[in-house]
Amino acid sequence: MDGDHPLATTLVIGLRHTLRKMKNAGTHATGLQEAKYHIAFRPDAKMVTVPEGTLLSDAIAQAGIRFNLPCGGQGRCGRCKVVVEKGEVKRRGTSRLSTVELEQGYALACQTMVYDDLQVFIPPQEAILRRLPSEKAAAEIPTLPVECDWQSNPIVQKFFLTIEPPSLSDNTTDFERLQRELAKQYNIRNIVAGLPVLRKLARTLRESEKESQGWQVTAVLEMGSWLDEDAPPRLIDLRPGDHTGRTLAVAVDIGTTTNVVYLVDLASGKFIDSAAAYNAQISCGEDIISRILYARKEGGLEHLQRLVVGTINELLHELAERNRIDLSEIYAMTVAGNTTMIHLFLALDPSFIRLEPYIPTINHPPPVRAAELGIHICPEAPVDCLPSVGAYVGGDITAGVLSSGMFKTDTLTLFIDVGTNGEIVLGNADWLICCACSAGPAFEGAGVHSGMRATVGAIEEVWINAQTYEPTYQVIGNVPPRGICGSAMISLLAEMFITGIIDKSGRINRHLNTPRIRMGEHGPEYVVAWAKETRNQEEDIVLTEVDISNLIRAKGAIYAGFSVLTASVGIDLADVEQVLIGGAFGKYIDVEKAIQIGLLPDMPWERFKYLGNTSVLGAFTALLCRDMRREVVEIARKMTYLELSADNRFMEQFTSALFLPHTDMTAFPSVLRLLDQQGK
Repeated sequence: MDGDHPLATTLVIGLRHTLRKMKNAGTHATGLQEAKYHIAFRPDAKMVTVPEGTLLSDAIAQAGIRFNLPCGGQGRCGRCKVVVEKGEVKRRGTSRLSTVELEQGYALACQTMVYDDLQVFIPPQEAILRRLPSEKAAAEIPTLPVECDWQSNPIVQKFFLTIEPPSLSDNTTDFERLQRELAKQYNIRNIVAGLPVLRKLARTLRESEKESQGWQVTAVLEMGSWLDEDAPPRLIDLRPGDHTGRTLAVAVDIGTTTNVVYLVDLASGKFIDSAAAYNAQISCGEDIISRILYARKEGGLEHLQRLVVGTINELLHELAERNRIDLSEIYAMTVAGNTTMIHLFLALDPSFIRLEPYIPTINHPPPVRAAELGIHICPEAPVDCLPSVGAYVGGDITAGVLSSGMFKTDTLTLFIDVGTNGEIVLGNADWLICCACSAGPAFEGAGVHSGMRATVGAIEEVWINAQTYEPTYQVIGNVPPRGICGSAMISLLAEMFITGIIDKSGRINRHLNTPRIRMGEHGPEYVVAWAKETRNQEEDIVLTEVDISNLIRAKGAIYAGFSVLTASVGIDLADVEQVLIGGAFGKYIDVEKAIQIGLLPDMPWERFKYLGNTSVLGAFTALLCRDMRREVVEIARKMTYLELSADNRFMEQFTSALFLPHTDMTAFPSVLRLLDQQGK
């Protein structure tokens, strides 16, 4: 890099000097030794030495630099771009780079191998930002969505005890003395304890004597396990003094994109607070298949487990600080997540989830202790993962069926969780059938040229003038735009179709009289925002024909899933009496626009209901109410899992859905009427 380059600094000169010294000192291996090369990274001022042929992405990780691999290092997304400023590399998969970018030294870190001493510049990537709650969201206090006698039998209870200290005339052991008083004062017998609690038992009892007459302590008991209520009570903590005021626990949703934690008081049944953040595993892949592939790398599974546990711990610390609580006084955790997320959370090998015949290690993991996973709550607290149904219908969906009340209604219901994977459940109180279709991460912003997540700067809604083809858009945070998020992609696709910018197959009409339509680096595209309107004022925000194709495939997969599910039980989509939309993304979907592109079935709007994050609500319900915890097991057992990849009807329906809104326009009468009004 020349000294007059705008990014040149004194630091770079120093790094060059260091590289020359290392090379001249003979640090290159010779002869039969493995060749090693030195890499200097900017602007982080980090250096590493790696063997010949090392991927740049692995070298970046070795340097300890936070770096995102949205597709898990498969070279599909083209978003791990770096600039090789000095040295020679071997590039693979350059189709995601433009001719200009290649001339400027750009390379995909996950597809570029080291064959020389290098100087590499890492441009700013899209940050994995915390999703801070809005004032409106903060004011929404969740309550139990289903009726339940939660007070009668909580999973964890506290008992205040006054214990007679030992003497020469009564030399009963400390643990037996505790057992005796629990039996005498509360009729609780046969308690057991793990080694961590026994190790601190003697000291805790004697510390309590300093603060009171006799030994006064609070025993925290797990009252039988979720799986076996007849199991003996387990002592999970002992604290000096009276701590019976409240019993804290947490419900957790491990989403592919976002992690959410609810702080709950088991004694009062009240929700206290919540926190959410992007799942740090995003840096290793934005969809579950990418993460499964990443987990196959050496140390990959352990790394993914550390990332998700780290995210949860950050949220726990945030909640503790905000509510002035001691994390060690959180005594239970219930977790909902898709099958892959639960495997990665527990560090179970997920490899066979993606390989036919698609078999998970386990659908219903037994509870484990927080310390086993590195969760920063009471070490002996039970961590319970809600049951999955199959490889692609997980505990987030059984939790959703629970919290939606679908499992006890007579109304024929279609439950949809729209996300990277489209999980669908059809049925009522008598029967449930489910399936999952891989929609891909397009609606999450991945694989779309100007796509991004729903953070500040994302265009969230678009309208297009039918005469001028000029767009109007709304941006999260009311700031200059940086890209397009999923909700805007739905509205943009619908607007482009209804106004005639694209045809049924998603092809852009290049004969329209507007500068918004042009040929770009990757083919025809529509300009949503000119560069001068954007935050960086460097690049236009566009939707390309390739993007449109990806979005049509995503919506087509979901619609095909409904169609096969209803056909498998001999009913029509029109027979469905209500459609429940779950998932964090689901609540931002505009039903009208989603129908216009064929993402949702064409039926009266009043049949659609938004439920928000049904996964964390289900985890909250199961945490608070033992009856509902048993119910979610029954839900999982009751659900028939339809494997779409083994069903020929799915490919037929998918092919039919690869048009806007569908090849069968009679299934979308409201869209036909609108097109007639527009004269399209």
